[in-house]
Amino acid sequence: MKCPYCGFAQDKVVDSRESKEADSIRRRRECERCNKRFTTYERIDEIPYMVVKKDGRREKFERQKVLSGLLRACEKRPVSASKLESIVDDTESFIIDSPERERTTSEVGELIMHRLKEIDTVAYIRFASVYRDFKDVSEFKAELEELLGGRDSRRKK
Repeated sequence: MKCPYCGFAQDKVVDSRESKEADSIRRRRECERCNKRFTTYERIDEIPYMVVKKDGRREKFERQKVLSGLLRACEKRPVSASKLESIVDDTESFIIDSPERERTTSEVGELIMHRLKEIDTVAYIRFASVYRDFKDVSEFKAELEELLGGRDSRRKK
């Protein structure tokens, strides 16, 4: 494994643990040149799960792509990394549970937005504005009004 800090190819495994779901192994490694530590994860390599795009193309599901979108939406927001990881895990499980080993991007996006809405409404609006591709301010306003309408009805109860 190449050290992410200095690029040296020799390291030693300091600690190995199974993940909570027993679907991967987490390894703490230490570079033998710079002595910095880093973490790697091992997963079983299997038939890829696919995501069907709006135009009909199929792409391999990538956890990192989902996580990077969530990180952008949650930038400068009080959302913990563990909550983001939980959303990514739920998204991956949703795709894995599909009998066809694929889901549409609209199904995946709605799941992510639902989870974000529960955690942080600002992050939800950020994600929705990119995901739903708002064309103008009126679409953005309509989404905000729907969000605020739901909140107002909860306050009245």
